[in-house]
Amino acid sequence: MASGKATEQDELAESLNDLFTNVSAMIKGELQGTNNVLELLEKMNIRVAEEYKGFGDVASGLRIFVEQLKSKSSTFDEYVLQLDAIEQHVTEFEAVISMLDKYVSMLESKMQSVHPIPPP
Repeated sequence: MASGKATEQDELAESLNDLFTNVSAMIKGELQGTNNVLELLEKMNIRVAEEYKGFGDVASGLRIFVEQLKSKSSTFDEYVLQLDAIEQHVTEFEAVISMLDKYVSMLESKMQSVHPIPPP
């Protein structure tokens, strides 16, 4: 009976040893999987950082371009104001010309009523 009990203990010890070995292998596999995911994440972060660095360079170049455009457009502001003033004067001249045209038409009709032009 002692040998039966020893055999049972050996089987139990062997089963426990197998259990711990398998649990250890499972934990190692999960840790390796987690490690692989973290390595992939690190590579993705590096790639995204490189891409955004390029975007930063583009944004910086665009900022400089916009500043140059603003400085150029500010020189045009004076000309735009002059064009607005000219447009206002033209509008006023058109109103004066329209009034003069009406006045000339009225004078012409008065002249024709006073001095009719005989038909040829």
